[in-house]
Amino acid sequence: MQYSAEIQSMCPIQRGDLHPSAPIPVEGRMIRPQDVIAISGLSHGVGTCAPQQGAAKLTLNVKNGIIEEALIETIGCSGMTHSASMAAEILTGKTLLEALNTDLVCDAINVAMREIFLQLAYGRSQSAFSEGGLEIGAALEDLGKTQRSQVGTSYATSAKGVRYMELAEGYVTKLALDDNNEVIGYQYLNLGKMMASIEKGIAADDAMKEATGVYGRFADAVTTINPRQA
Repeated sequence: MQYSAEIQSMCPIQRGDLHPSAPIPVEGRMIRPQDVIAISGLSHGVGTCAPQQGAAKLTLNVKNGIIEEALIETIGCSGMTHSASMAAEILTGKTLLEALNTDLVCDAINVAMREIFLQLAYGRSQSAFSEGGLEIGAALEDLGKTQRSQVGTSYATSAKGVRYMELAEGYVTKLALDDNNEVIGYQYLNLGKMMASIEKGIAADDAMKEATGVYGRFADAVTTINPRQA
């Protein structure tokens, strides 16, 4: 370690008692981390690329500084989707410090990784006050039984109004309109449920019918439209 001439010419002054860093909650314990291996927890982070064309959400389950579980969800960019497949292989098994620069094509995923690091470093994880933390597999539970991301897609123009494309229940197949042409409900197809039924050997047509449902006052519709065609 080198010191400048100005520092070398200074007289030393004794420091008083050092105050330790503030403790943070880590899986039900209050600790003062000095090394990355002291950090554990499950947390989420969202990031975007520079032009903000798309966004990435990461959910990581960290144990003793090591990423043991990673869930990557992306929207709005095809390149980001492919980068997510790389991230799923790259992130697990790395320390938090290693994962801060994963050398991915997508900046959004790296930004999301940075946001998770900040949360964990400041004790703001989802499992901060859960004794022992959350088991490996907890991140996957965010997707629900059908293991599909919660996706919402709606579109509108001032000239033609709103079009619901996909909401929490699933892929919107029909919009229900009243006599004022206002949306009062919709019909949807739960793609995850349909594919699970097909995997069990149920015919595709039957699986589609079983996975179809309605929301709102769909039965009171004066007319219905396909939001992607009408």
